[in-house]
Amino acid sequence: MLELYWGCLIFGLLFALVTVLLGDVMSHALDGLLDFLSVDFLQPMVIAGGVTIFGGAGILLTRYTGWAVWAVLALAVGLAILGGAVIYLFYVKPMNESENSIGYSIYDLKGSVGEAIISIPKDGYGEVVLKVGAGVSNHTAASFDGESIPAGEKIVVVEVKERTLFVSRFDA
Repeated sequence: MLELYWGCLIFGLLFALVTVLLGDVMSHALDGLLDFLSVDFLQPMVIAGGVTIFGGAGILLTRYTGWAVWAVLALAVGLAILGGAVIYLFYVKPMNESENSIGYSIYDLKGSVGEAIISIPKDGYGEVVLKVGAGVSNHTAASFDGESIPAGEKIVVVEVKERTLFVSRFDA
């Protein structure tokens, strides 16, 4: 039984080492491979962490207690499940929920409120700044209504054509 525990511990350590060194390469190569499982807690990190904890707990319990083989096995499995749950709840789940993309489409800006930072003449172009995600973005803008908009005025994006925002004054 000690060989099983050592095998699990070594597998977990090698998995951790390979993940650290080749994590990006592996994630692109295996992308979508296990999507058919669609069980959120069956993440590779949770499974490998549980297997590693099982192996380490089995080795320590076998070596430092006089318990029967079945008791050591049961406790090692229990600790592996508990450890996997802790890894999932305190690392994997928060990391999945924290992922944000900074990418956006200019067409998603329709309806956004911002501010003119360079005056927009009635027949020309100016510049506006809009809050996008966690940052701000500057864009070329033209007047939608055909009236000039001074710098510092609040605006709303009405339409997007040919990478230009057509804006109107924003009346709250």
